[in-house]
Amino acid sequence: MKEYLDLSPAVKAALLAGEPVVALESTIISHGMPYPQNVETALRVEETVREAGAVPATIAVIGGKLKAGLTHDEIEYLGKKGQAVTKASRRDLPVLVARGADGATTVATTMIIAHLAGIRVFATGGIGGVHRGAETTMDISADLEELARTPVMVVCAGAKAILDLGLTLEYLETKGVPVIGFGTEELPAFYTRKSGFKVDYRIDTPEELAAAFRAQQEMGLGGGMLVTNPIPEAYSMDPVRINAAIDQAIEDSRRLGIHGKETTPYLLARVKELTGGDSLASNIQLVLNNARLAARTALALARQPR
Repeated sequence: MKEYLDLSPAVKAALLAGEPVVALESTIISHGMPYPQNVETALRVEETVREAGAVPATIAVIGGKLKAGLTHDEIEYLGKKGQAVTKASRRDLPVLVARGADGATTVATTMIIAHLAGIRVFATGGIGGVHRGAETTMDISADLEELARTPVMVVCAGAKAILDLGLTLEYLETKGVPVIGFGTEELPAFYTRKSGFKVDYRIDTPEELAAAFRAQQEMGLGGGMLVTNPIPEAYSMDPVRINAAIDQAIEDSRRLGIHGKETTPYLLARVKELTGGDSLASNIQLVLNNARLAARTALALARQPR
């Protein structure tokens, strides 16, 4: 595995010392927003993790290496290349590594590499899930299968609001993935704090989140845990406005014949356009909010006796 995995000195030292580390994805850098805002946001998220007492480990595939912990130059490189970098899910890793290529990691691949590195907590914006119309398209994100198989806690603002949230929850229930609401009994809907769907359990402190995750792992139940953290009230969007934009974006994507891994980037970009950029501003704030909670939870997990 040493042949494939490359830990930054800071991440390696933190893991050896038992200090808290938080994994961060890189798809948001290459596919989430334009340069230089993508790089500025990635560095801001890393700094947020540090301020909360943990070590950030932004994850990507660069030159065929599974990287946990990127330098400023590597983040800049991914930001400038943008969508020329492969959006890498589980199925892409073998070929990217064999070819010595680059990949921006999705939730699924960030979980895989985090687990290989020994990182237990991961902060992202929103997970992928069951797309609307999946009963005919079978368009279901690999993120859900990864949550069922890989023992990493994922802190997010819920599943992306462009998805079928009810079917996404049903899928996670079938796979035995605990869905936790941080300070809420209702599933957040990414851009908004409410969705009308209930989570499995409400937990109000990072310490209890850490205890629940530790119990899951020590009992050998397998798989990960999904922690849904509502977007801060000040940045929550009007549900009517954002849902109208999402409906329009989905209609446009179907008309254009967009499908597969291109669907989510198109929909998020179209929603941003339809909301005059407001959705992107909310997206940034919810990622920062998730990074804080993930760092506090990683710190609580590191402090608990093994």
